[in-house]
Amino acid sequence: MAAGVLSISASAPRWRDSAPAEYRDTRRATEGHSQAMTADDRALVDACLQGDKASFDVLVERHRKQVYQLCYRFVGNHEDASDLAQDAFVRAYRALRTFKGHSAFSTWLYRVAVNVCLNRVALKQPILEAIDAREHEDLVTERPDRSVFREERAATVRAAIARLPKKQRATMILRVYHELPHEQIAAILGSSVGAVKANLFHALANLKKLLQGHD
Repeated sequence: MAAGVLSISASAPRWRDSAPAEYRDTRRATEGHSQAMTADDRALVDACLQGDKASFDVLVERHRKQVYQLCYRFVGNHEDASDLAQDAFVRAYRALRTFKGHSAFSTWLYRVAVNVCLNRVALKQPILEAIDAREHEDLVTERPDRSVFREERAATVRAAIARLPKKQRATMILRVYHELPHEQIAAILGSSVGAVKANLFHALANLKKLLQGHD
């Protein structure tokens, strides 16, 4: 997984700070369950739905870095990324009963986070933070991606990605920065593997056009 521009352990949002009231009212009675720390995601979801709200704390702790990084890739700054990550976890908690287990919990959670991000960026132009171009070195496995990210400064690439159509943008972020397989990206975006590959192809072509003329 690509390293974040910030220290994720320090900057990733605190779920409890914005947890729904119904969660805060019950979590103190169920804190300290050591078994929850080693339970798989599905078991934690089931426990939470049965009233063990502290189980959701474990899910948040387990996935918060990845969700924060995903949100950061969409908006390019810590403040908005933290807000989006918080929103994603709140929405996931409130929609937890809709998780049927047909895919991994992480896939379902990514879908929630991507939808939150796409809704936000459609309304707000992100403020992009400049970052060291070295962040992108050796992150991509496909040669066209590698050549683009090696030759262009990271901040310029980030700004260009922000101009891609939203499905292309989401596909690029999930594939390039998070290195997810096509099948998982398809599940997250609710599309087919073929559509994911097509979106990535068009995203790369559009990205190269957007980057033409930049040093």
